[in-house]
Amino acid sequence: MPAGGRLADEQWMRRALALAERAEREGHEVPVGAVVVAPDGTPVGEGWNRNIAEHDPSAHAEIVAMREAGRRLGNHRLVGCTLYVTLEPCAMCAMAMIHARIARVVFGAFDAKTGAAGSVFDLLADPRHNHRVEIRGGVLAEEAGRCLTNYFRRKRGKPLL
Repeated sequence: MPAGGRLADEQWMRRALALAERAEREGHEVPVGAVVVAPDGTPVGEGWNRNIAEHDPSAHAEIVAMREAGRRLGNHRLVGCTLYVTLEPCAMCAMAMIHARIARVVFGAFDAKTGAAGSVFDLLADPRHNHRVEIRGGVLAEEAGRCLTNYFRRKRGKPLL
């Protein structure tokens, strides 16, 4: 299914949510998942947070997915691709998307602490960059937010939502 329509955005976000669950289940990581989809609708990269397991502060879901997409496409530029991620990208991931020339980012939950797609910073739309990324936020936001909230509630021994 090609990236871009509302139905496709929700379908790909569901895949990203499944990857987020994998992050928590397999690595006890903060549950964030990401999928990179080529312009023709083919998934070319996916990832989930691996910071803890890989001892790598840059191993955010978006970076992991873009690395895989770059390898599969044989190019560091991901022109025309859409990146789906369950949480609003941070500044590091936003800048990596700009450098990769990602066309669109679709994210689930907004991040009021470190979000760089409009919540705290608006790096993706900054006119000083030579590339701008189209942004669609809030896709399956309630589900994505609940996944993250419950992760932190479990860590603190609190009841789940």
